[in-house]
Amino acid sequence: MNKRCKQLLLAASVGLFASSGQTVELLDNVVAVVDKDVVLESQISGLVNQVKSSANSAGQALPDEQALRKQALERLILESLQLQLAERLGLRITDTQLEQAIANVARSQNKSVEQLSAEAKSDGLSYPQFREQVRNEILLSELARNQVRRRINISDQEVKQVVQMIGEQGQNQSRYRVGNILLPLPTDPSNEQIRQASQQADELIKQLKQGADFRKLAIAHSAGPKALEGGDWGLLGINEMPSLFSEAVKNHSKGDIIGPLRSGAGMHILTIFDMEAAPAQSVQAVEVRARHILLKPSIILSEDKAQTQLVGFADSIRNGKATLAQLAEQYSEDPGSAIQGGDLGWSAPEVYVSSFRDVVSQLKVGELSEPFRSEHGWHLVLLEDKRVVDATEQASEQKAYQLIFNRRFSEEVQTWLDELKDEAYIRIIDTQLSNGEL
Repeated sequence: MNKRCKQLLLAASVGLFASSGQTVELLDNVVAVVDKDVVLESQISGLVNQVKSSANSAGQALPDEQALRKQALERLILESLQLQLAERLGLRITDTQLEQAIANVARSQNKSVEQLSAEAKSDGLSYPQFREQVRNEILLSELARNQVRRRINISDQEVKQVVQMIGEQGQNQSRYRVGNILLPLPTDPSNEQIRQASQQADELIKQLKQGADFRKLAIAHSAGPKALEGGDWGLLGINEMPSLFSEAVKNHSKGDIIGPLRSGAGMHILTIFDMEAAPAQSVQAVEVRARHILLKPSIILSEDKAQTQLVGFADSIRNGKATLAQLAEQYSEDPGSAIQGGDLGWSAPEVYVSSFRDVVSQLKVGELSEPFRSEHGWHLVLLEDKRVVDATEQASEQKAYQLIFNRRFSEEVQTWLDELKDEAYIRIIDTQLSNGEL
């Protein structure tokens, strides 16, 4: 449903429309007001139905309907706040970026776009709804990276320590599928708030040790980012997970209940759903050498014109009228590479933003891409070479930096979201879910 429809529904729900002798029939109900946006009943129902469908496929037990609705509302409120911030910052995902992303998802799963569409339909989503869901997921990911990475500072000494640690551990280290239940606490909690959270944690731990389903309790009670996924963080190595998790899971086994543990976000209860040991083996990393031309849309250069101009460049390159290096020197708006004829040097594909990474990873040596959009603008890429490097003896500094960044990122995202929510005006209209302003 578009923003204008939401605004009309909001106005109707709070009595701003007065009609003499006429009955206004609402097509949807407003459940919550979130700054300048609203959360609708249809959104909550749609998300709850998706969770039920996924749980049914996995044979996963779920808490009662009320608990599901509360978790769905919490997620939709956070999504609304992030999407509103993205709009204020001028961030957006174009249709071209969206189509590229959907095609990449389908390719990574060895499926067609039509098959993805059919799967979405089985989950109760029309294809337009599926597209908007993917668009929002990409936008939220880009927003989080833009907002959170400025909070993360990594020293050279930290990188060297991780390189040394990985070298000592080798590749024969365990990976853990961690479950997390977060019972939230404010930044400066009172003794009573801490007591209540501790009491709730003790009660949940008691239930878990008596055989309660961890995922079911996580969906019902957790305030963590993976609550609707049953608190499941997926398989992570010790150096990839948040510091709190990595310290806690050491010397624990599958099925153990760990906690409660205190962090800045609140009280945590952890479990290990599964674990696996990666066998010692030669680790090979792929590096690529690419050239590109970057055009940045502006008031003068529209999205369509930028794309069309790159199509023309591609034709010239394929017809032998010009080289990408010549065109990059003349036209590219990437100052770092333009003076080198667009040469990006040798790099692991993972260092690039996701849309660029996906394209360059799929190109064959000597192949020229079609024009595509990233968060930086429109690109035309030529893959000049590809090589495999042996990374057995020592992890590269780049890999160590990425591990530290990923760990810090997951820790900082929750803090950022809490701050975003604390600064917002949120009013729950559905009295069955909550009352008043949050």
